[in-house]
Amino acid sequence: MDELTTSSFKTTGSKWLLPVSDFFGFPLDQVNFLACQVFALGASFWFRLYLSPQFSSPVVRHAVATLFGLSFVIFCFGWYAVHISVLVMVCYRILVTADIHNIHRYTMIMAVSYLAVCQVSRVFIYNYGILSTDFSGPLMIITQKTTMLAFQVHDGKECPGDLSNVSFFLSSTSSSKPSLIEYLSYNLNFLSILVGPCSHYKDYIDFIEGRHVQRRLRRLSASNTGQNGYDKVSEPSPMAAVTRKLLICGVCMVLFLTLTKAFPVTYNVDSHFVNEAPFLTRLTYAFFSIQAARPKFYFAWTLADAINNAAGYGFKGVDEAGQVSWDLISNISIWGIETATSFKKFIDNWNIQTGVWLKTVCYDRAPRYPTALTFILSALWHGVYPGYYFTFITAIPITLAARAVRKNVRQYFLSSHPVKLVYDVVTWAATQLCICYTVMPFLLLAVIFSLLAKCVSLTMTAQPQLQPYNNNVKRK
Repeated sequence: MDELTTSSFKTTGSKWLLPVSDFFGFPLDQVNFLACQVFALGASFWFRLYLSPQFSSPVVRHAVATLFGLSFVIFCFGWYAVHISVLVMVCYRILVTADIHNIHRYTMIMAVSYLAVCQVSRVFIYNYGILSTDFSGPLMIITQKTTMLAFQVHDGKECPGDLSNVSFFLSSTSSSKPSLIEYLSYNLNFLSILVGPCSHYKDYIDFIEGRHVQRRLRRLSASNTGQNGYDKVSEPSPMAAVTRKLLICGVCMVLFLTLTKAFPVTYNVDSHFVNEAPFLTRLTYAFFSIQAARPKFYFAWTLADAINNAAGYGFKGVDEAGQVSWDLISNISIWGIETATSFKKFIDNWNIQTGVWLKTVCYDRAPRYPTALTFILSALWHGVYPGYYFTFITAIPITLAARAVRKNVRQYFLSSHPVKLVYDVVTWAATQLCICYTVMPFLLLAVIFSLLAKCVSLTMTAQPQLQPYNNNVKRK
């Protein structure tokens, strides 16, 4: 009975799958998450085939996508799903009523502040522990979407003559704002509610209304001097892309169950290992344990991408040879990560859509110190655990240093292919070691937090022990 109680506490959502969790030995929050994503994959095929724009109105598609999304967050997080709905409704109120010149500021302050409060409460809800999936995850995605949309609304009204980069402004009038059902669907749809990715409002509305593929084909065809395949493909099928991404998910799952379990990141701070193992041994283990920690992220983001593609969302375009790409909203490039020869290349291929959001709302708008401010915002967006701030603040000087080295040194290694190959190998190794050093606190959130909490606890308990002694001295 104690085991059941302990297991059931590992989620704030439904406990229907508790027997499955106990049978396989996986935390219940992860089981609930995976169950919802598998259901979402099946629902995506149904959504594309039987609820297509040819047979259903946009309102019906919006409503179904929203209801499924709300069902997922309630199933996974229970009553904490209220926080997600509250943030969406408050941000919509701001979007509809606020002055257009300040709409982006009000939304940003509201969304980030509410997220921060929830991140703080999350620490106490889980007693300083960390779940793999909790209600803060969807809140992070909602924060991206609401703020991105608000900034694009502001940009569209401030520069009505240049609408090329605006998500949905079709005119300069205030009546062009989204309806409530469109806003809810964009933020709460089942395709991206649990793990993202964040996508542009305009692309999502085109998808719902059946213009997604054709509009991107026309746009890409008009932006290129040569053929872009617009006349070669009428309505490309996403099945090949979905199959490929599901195979990648299968490989990542196998790697997670083998390598990740064989090389736990927490062993890096094991007291016996730290005190007894040589430095090179610890460095080598850190390298392989960080590599082994990546498959779970690869799995989650690739599965989310496959879910969107299965619904017909995520079409990027067609090249001159007629090859179809469904990577418009992909959140990760595994090959780009594993072969990155600079810190920037690694970041550009990791959590791609979050990088787009940070660039849109912070980096491109910061009057000074854009790199530092962007990393600080990223840390705040992730949460309040010290490990986040150790990671992202450390990344600031590393990024600046890597940028300076590439700018001033790389040119001397481009004279021949062998010399450049040596440069690429050395910079790849340096990049991977820097990543190991930088992200270690990120992956050891609970350990670092518990150590800091223990230090504070020892400090607080030590103080009262001195007081009786001091009082006794005074009495004498």
